[in-house]
Amino acid sequence: QVQLVESGGRLVQAGNSLTLSCVASGLTFTNYYMGWFRQAPGKEREFVSSIVWSDGTMYYGDSVKGRFTISRDVDKNTVYLQMNSLKPEDTAVYYCAVRRRYESEYKYWGQGTQVTVSS
Repeated sequence: QVQLVESGGRLVQAGNSLTLSCVASGLTFTNYYMGWFRQAPGKEREFVSSIVWSDGTMYYGDSVKGRFTISRDVDKNTVYLQMNSLKPEDTAVYYCAVRRRYESEYKYWGQGTQVTVSS
């Protein structure tokens, strides 16, 4: 059973930085992406970033390019999202998710962690 547990979300002031973590367990396959998504109240879920677990290739949504950095610790089965220069519009629940590399959908999701950026 795949489990994803996010942590690190909190209230921060605009311009500050924050790092989110997501610990994965129960993954029995090796070729997959781990991704971060976010959803603000009244808005659709938005892709933030993803990383290919096997080789570290990274992808970013346009709204976070240059400010956010995704990374992974293979030994700890953990993916991180370093968020710099935070803006009020980054306020959302951030979710960690996993999809197999040759599938189109993220099938495994964490419970989310709230990030609130005050102006």
